[in-house]
Amino acid sequence: MTKIALFGAGGKMGVRCATNLMNTEYTIAPVEVSEAGRARLKDVLGLDCLPADQALAGAAAVLLAVPDTHIGRVAAEVVPKVDPGTIIIILDAAAPYAGHLPERADITYFITHPCHPPIYNDEVTPEAKADHFGGIAAKQAIVCALMQGPLDHYAVGERIARTIYAPVMRSHEVTVAQMAMLEPGLSETVCASLMTVMREAMDECVRRSGVSHDCARDFLLGHMNILGAVIFEERQGVFSDACNKAIQYGIPVLMKDDWKRVFDWDEITASIKRIT
Repeated sequence: MTKIALFGAGGKMGVRCATNLMNTEYTIAPVEVSEAGRARLKDVLGLDCLPADQALAGAAAVLLAVPDTHIGRVAAEVVPKVDPGTIIIILDAAAPYAGHLPERADITYFITHPCHPPIYNDEVTPEAKADHFGGIAAKQAIVCALMQGPLDHYAVGERIARTIYAPVMRSHEVTVAQMAMLEPGLSETVCASLMTVMREAMDECVRRSGVSHDCARDFLLGHMNILGAVIFEERQGVFSDACNKAIQYGIPVLMKDDWKRVFDWDEITASIKRIT
């Protein structure tokens, strides 16, 4: 069995990864610095954490399930201790893109991140319908990047990624830079910001019109469903002339003319520096 040293094993993402790695082809060697995290891992999965050196001994892969702000420090402690050929797996492109990983030519850096279950899906079970994050019951796509290392290590890293994010329906191979544009660029800077504005708009509609919160929420989420289905080509359809005119007027009011500069590489780099 392939041994994986799992750092941050008692954290939210660490427990998710450990849960999906159990009873597979992999052996987990969990590491957790916090007492609360160690207790959580023991309570949830019955796993005891190991000293870092013991976990790293003979590990084919090291999975860093730690926050972006800690990746550089943890990697600086771990990377010098691993055997040549070890695969270091990071769950977000931010720290790697920002240059926080130690230089070492004889190891592999593999980056992977979940897309999360899509809004439009074919899930039918209550468990899958309630799995909005993914990695439990709902199918999701993932993205993977081989930052450095032999080409055959891509398949090894992807197999581990498919396990920790299971069930996986699609896996997309990208570069680290492309993953950085996807997040934080597309998913957080744009999508999370616009959805926050939509929530604020719903609250403002309630305040100004006097309709109930439930009424406004039902109206907005229902329209998000059908409008999104047409815009993202989930179904064939066209908007009414009135809707198209509202869009034509609304975009200039809501958005600056140069809003797409959030995708300029210097903006992506600045955003990542702020979060790492």
